[in-house]
Amino acid sequence: MNVVIVESAAKAKAINKYLGSGFKVIASYGHVRDLPSKDGSVEPDNDFAMHWASDDDRSRKVMREITEAVRKADKLILATDPDREGEAISWHILELLNEKKAIKKGVPVERVTFNAVTKQSVLDAMKAPRQIDAPLVEAYLARRALDYLVGFTLSPVLWRKLPGARSAGRVQSVALRLVCDRELEIERFRTDEYWTIVARLATQKSEDFEARLQAIDGKRLERLSIQAEASAGAIKAAVQGGSFTVRSVEKQARKRNPYPPFSTSTLQMDASRKLGFSAKQTMNVAQRLYEGIDLDGETVGLITYMRTDGVTIIPEAVTAIRRQIETDFGKRYVAPFIREYKAKAKNAQEAHEAVRPTDVGRRPQDVARFVDRDQLRLYELIWKRSVASQMASADVEQTTADIDVKGRDGKAYGFRATGSVIQFDGFLKLYEEGRDDRQRAIDKGKEDKSAEEDDARRLPPLATGDRVTERGIETNQHFTQPPPRFTESSLVKRMEELGIGRPSTYASTMATLVERDYVRMDKKQLVPEDKGRLVTAFLESFFKRYVEYDFTAGLEEQLDLISDHKLAWKDVLREFWREFMGSVTETKELKVSDVLDALNELLGPHIFPDKGDGSSPRACPKCGTGQLSLKISGKNGAFVGCGNYPECRYTRQLSQTGEGGDGGLVDGKVLGLDPESGEEVTLKSGRFGTYLQLGEAKSKDEKPKRSSLPKGVDPNDVDLVYALKLLALPREVGSHPETGDMILAGLGRYGPYVQHGKTYANVESIEDVFSIGLNRAVTVLAEKAAGKGSRFGRGAQQRDVLKDLGAHPSGEGKIEILNGRYGPYITHGGVNANVPRGKEPTDVTVEEAVMLLAERAAKGGGGKSRFGKGKAKKAAAPKAANDEDGAAKKKPAKAKKPASKAVRKDAAE
Repeated sequence: MNVVIVESAAKAKAINKYLGSGFKVIASYGHVRDLPSKDGSVEPDNDFAMHWASDDDRSRKVMREITEAVRKADKLILATDPDREGEAISWHILELLNEKKAIKKGVPVERVTFNAVTKQSVLDAMKAPRQIDAPLVEAYLARRALDYLVGFTLSPVLWRKLPGARSAGRVQSVALRLVCDRELEIERFRTDEYWTIVARLATQKSEDFEARLQAIDGKRLERLSIQAEASAGAIKAAVQGGSFTVRSVEKQARKRNPYPPFSTSTLQMDASRKLGFSAKQTMNVAQRLYEGIDLDGETVGLITYMRTDGVTIIPEAVTAIRRQIETDFGKRYVAPFIREYKAKAKNAQEAHEAVRPTDVGRRPQDVARFVDRDQLRLYELIWKRSVASQMASADVEQTTADIDVKGRDGKAYGFRATGSVIQFDGFLKLYEEGRDDRQRAIDKGKEDKSAEEDDARRLPPLATGDRVTERGIETNQHFTQPPPRFTESSLVKRMEELGIGRPSTYASTMATLVERDYVRMDKKQLVPEDKGRLVTAFLESFFKRYVEYDFTAGLEEQLDLISDHKLAWKDVLREFWREFMGSVTETKELKVSDVLDALNELLGPHIFPDKGDGSSPRACPKCGTGQLSLKISGKNGAFVGCGNYPECRYTRQLSQTGEGGDGGLVDGKVLGLDPESGEEVTLKSGRFGTYLQLGEAKSKDEKPKRSSLPKGVDPNDVDLVYALKLLALPREVGSHPETGDMILAGLGRYGPYVQHGKTYANVESIEDVFSIGLNRAVTVLAEKAAGKGSRFGRGAQQRDVLKDLGAHPSGEGKIEILNGRYGPYITHGGVNANVPRGKEPTDVTVEEAVMLLAERAAKGGGGKSRFGKGKAKKAAAPKAANDEDGAAKKKPAKAKKPASKAVRKDAAE
């Protein structure tokens, strides 16, 4: 019996069918061991010795199964994925088997790789075995050691000097800096007004077209040449009614060439732009297409391996694609020569093929009934891009007409009309790459439309010397716009251009930033949270070298040289560690006040925005004499407070912008007078957000009536009527029919609720607080009291089922994904497991659900213990991340010595 090891159960099932009864295919379910999340897993002082462990029951169970099978095997075939991580998984498994002396003497060990899960690809791979690629494993070891050392060394420094910060990571922190730097650029941007002049013209045959003013007296106009309405009006008056003559007409034929087939990064970009997928969702869907889909009883991988930075396609696949083009579109649409592409990424390696269909003959419509909607959409995108890459170029004729007019002021004005027409569509018949949002979306003419939009128009026939009739002159006002925030796709593109990280890890890097509350997604844009900006500012101030783009890219190049066996991996570690520890040592004597001074300076435009009235943005609005400064609270993180504390106790949130912010406009804003008391109703900003206040404190013991704003309510939208409704809470709903006690509805720390005695149950929205009737309130409270509902008012009859995954493989009950108070979770047999953050609930497969439930059960998770308060009080330590950023997620609540084992234990959580 030959034993074959792959990563996933889906691949194991498919490959077992291809190889037959003489083979036993076992899934490792990814890595079987990793660096434990504790101090000492990597020892720089011991020649960077690395100590690995299988730290969960699943990994140990898998290794027992593999070990038992290998003891009886005639041959061991390691067939994990054809990339760095796949090579590492095979190496780990072989190391463990050798430790256990499970491989009998004389039993051959082979490493095989295949780029597609198809019968032919697998059988061909079995005929070309090799040994484990030692340099590739060494590159993995270097990356893993670097990520661990950066995370476990830098994170405690953050915890000590910047309370509230969660972690730092080698690639994560640089990606975060990109997002934060862009936000600072936006905040510093100053808008300029400018004007454009457009002439509406017509030929002798009354064919209308438009031309833009390009030059005055032969001098070409720049974008901001006309900055005032008066100047634009003067030009309009000068040329209106003038004699317009065509000075020259130039026609130019040009070709538009197709795009290369997808690499990992370009697939993520286009899936984001065209399908609205996150990078993580794209990779999850692509993984399922790669591992295999059941097509009429046969499991077949529909695409090649999706983690690649290559853009080449093997010759036989190119031949099949060109044949398919001729069949579907005709011979004219086949490129006259075989197109060859080269990756443009700074640190690209051409080791793997591009992402393509395994069989181009399987058109999207042919597989539609076998896949779900997301799988079909992504497969169609990959199929079209691959086919288009070998199609003929599009032929475009571009026309430019320069038109002169003599102004009443004696100046010569030059206008230009441009247009283009597609003479032959070529590859555009099938595919056109999606585009990111413009530098700023054109907002009803307030931003200048680019010349390329004019290019898309078709001009009427024009000839040199033609007189054209003026039918109107338009003056259009525009404003320059700041650069746009990054989207996932544009951030991936920028990271790839800079050579930061690897394409295969971009999805996990961005998911980590969101998961750690360093950034948030707002309409597909990445917006840095205050916590993320603080971390970035700290690192730029005291560890600048390690968040520099060139340094990070240079380190990636060194790691690639290790893969090519051109650098010794421990030499790279020694050089990095020596300089890195020097920077860490320099921060030991750093005072928190030094940190705050640096952050006040670096984040000034964000924390203390210009008021526009010439006054100091850091002047305390309460006492008038104090200076505002960043403050740090170990419990609540960062906030802004007055330097005259304790005489002045003014505080506010770190920033006054963004979601839940108020743009700096509402603090102290008077909404009106309460008709009953005659007191002012005021919007105020505090450390924990914006709130409403009725009147002022009459004494130290008597505080004014206050109400927080419901989550999601913009302070700028709050008027007096709404404010009075909130200040009037709690509302009396009615007397309970059994006890006679009053039922109240109000807004509390955990959101809107109804209350009867000591029983509280949350309701869905603030509107329910204002409208809920007695009958429904009694029902919600009864469900809570009976244990059918929760503190949050969700009874058994109100379960929000997001996806029914069907029966558990054990046959005992079904698996469901429910929508819970704290997000979606998987449930089966009394065990609940959170859906990983950033993962679409509908994308979770049965296999993933079973694994997550098993891991949760192993840690003591049950129906009563979704958040770790159930049967087993001692949960296993979280497994460190296997991506570029094995860094800390949170600081233990009671750790007093950040460098101690207690702190380090959670550094990769």
